[in-house]
Amino acid sequence: MLRHEFRPGRLLAGVTALGVATLYGGDAAGTWSTPWYAALPLTFGGMTLAGLAAWAAYGVRRRGARRSSSDQ
Repeated sequence: MLRHEFRPGRLLAGVTALGVATLYGGDAAGTWSTPWYAALPLTFGGMTLAGLAAWAAYGVRRRGARRSSSDQ
């Protein structure tokens, strides 16, 4: 049994933040070189994908709620 509902937008936002943190962590450790402006497109792109996923999931939940309420 699920303890909470699945939120794909939050999952993508967290993965994006972890990816950017890993990128700059590797730069700080000296493993590779990352330009300072690399976080902007990665963050904005990831947050855009997270927003689209949240919007799509909301539509699926709303449609399912409407369908289950009409069955009663």
